[in-house]
Amino acid sequence: MQSQPGAQGQELAITQPPVPVPPGPVPASEIKPAPPTPIAVKKVELGSDNTWDPQWDVLIEENLPTDLLDPGMAKAVRPFCPRFGSLNDADKRSFWAYLFQALAGAEAGLRPTADVRHSDPSVAVIDKVTHRTARQQGLLQVRYEDGNRYGCDFDWDADKHLRVGDPDKTILQPKNNLMCGLRIMENQLVDQHRPLLSNRSYWGTLHPGTAGFRNFAREMANVPVACGAHTAHHVKQHVPDVREAAAAESAGSASGGSE
Repeated sequence: MQSQPGAQGQELAITQPPVPVPPGPVPASEIKPAPPTPIAVKKVELGSDNTWDPQWDVLIEENLPTDLLDPGMAKAVRPFCPRFGSLNDADKRSFWAYLFQALAGAEAGLRPTADVRHSDPSVAVIDKVTHRTARQQGLLQVRYEDGNRYGCDFDWDADKHLRVGDPDKTILQPKNNLMCGLRIMENQLVDQHRPLLSNRSYWGTLHPGTAGFRNFAREMANVPVACGAHTAHHVKQHVPDVREAAAAESAGSASGGSE
């Protein structure tokens, strides 16, 4: 079975053709590949093999937690998809697939084998699974200890014998990495009731006012046109509100809030 043709993006005329959809929980007719992000387009132009695979859209859309389709998510994603609450489920899935593509672009340059070990003491913590300085790995720059916290399908015992960046590592396999990202996002937005853009987000690229966030915002320039976004200008209009929300979060934590 084939998906729908790809969604039209806000700024680029390029769309994805229909892609194969394996049997799964979502009918092929309800799958709509996301538009390409700016970095994905540039990588294709340069002939790079490390670009976004539209089959990852299918993976995300077939496994998207139903809570992330709820109209109540509209407030959380409003800076990038003002019409989210009125979209049909196929367009909502396409938006989420695009967002994770943009996140992978900002976090890892769309490289499935990206592997980073930070030297900054504030982030160079010990991974509770590997008992080594934590490395952020794969498309969404996750860690082995996330397997325990979020139920991600990583196997350190199998991976520890493989070299750094080996694509056979369970944490670097796109399916495992992206599924982990879905669980982390659900935890942030649904379980913790936090906005998408928050200084307490798992991903630093979702912390407003940072260089990483500016990279992420640039990758969000070609969101599906159905979202009704005004891209970079629209995001700038909402960032002050996001910072106010982040300040309120900090105040709540100081008065006794916890993870």
